[in-house]
This record gives sequence, C-alpha cells and structure tokens, in this order.
Amino acid sequence: MSTDLSVISASQGTFIVNDTTEKTILHDAIVVLEDTVFNSIKIGGVDVKSSYIAATGTAVKAGAIIRPTEAQKFSAVDLVSGSVCLVL
Repeated sequence: MSTDLSVISASQGTFIVNDTTEKTILHDAIVVLEDTVFNSIKIGGVDVKSSYIAATGTAVKAGAIIRPTEAQKFSAVDLVSGSVCLVL
C-alpha cells in the first residue's frame, strides 16, 4: 500500500479514463474530474461500487476523491459517462 503522501502527490503516476471501456490497473485513488456515472469500481476483480457510492446510478460530482478502505487497491474502473483520474 502506498503512503498517504505518495497518493496525494500522485508520485507513482496517474491515468485518465475518459471512455466507457473498463480500465484494469491497480490504483490507490479515483479523482472525479467531471460529473461521472460509474458502471463498476472493482477490488480484486469484484465490483464494490455500492460500498463507495450510495446512489449508484447517480453521477458523482467533480472533485470527489474515492479511496479504498483497509489498505486495499482498486483493480478496475468502468464508466457510464464522465472522466476520472486514477492515482497509481
């Protein structure tokens, strides 16, 4: 697990997802760049979106930062619309 400082500074790099193709890559955080609707957010290949978003069919507002709990890493993200920055 990356340290909080390395995550917030994105010292391991980033990847922008701005399409509706699932991106499979280990990442420590999701930064929402514009209002975004998620199809899935995965940890270990299992969709955990409902553990992080209450109204899963509603757009998450720009500026939100989603971090995995319990020292885990997200393994994939799939968008319906919008764009996000994955912090590696």
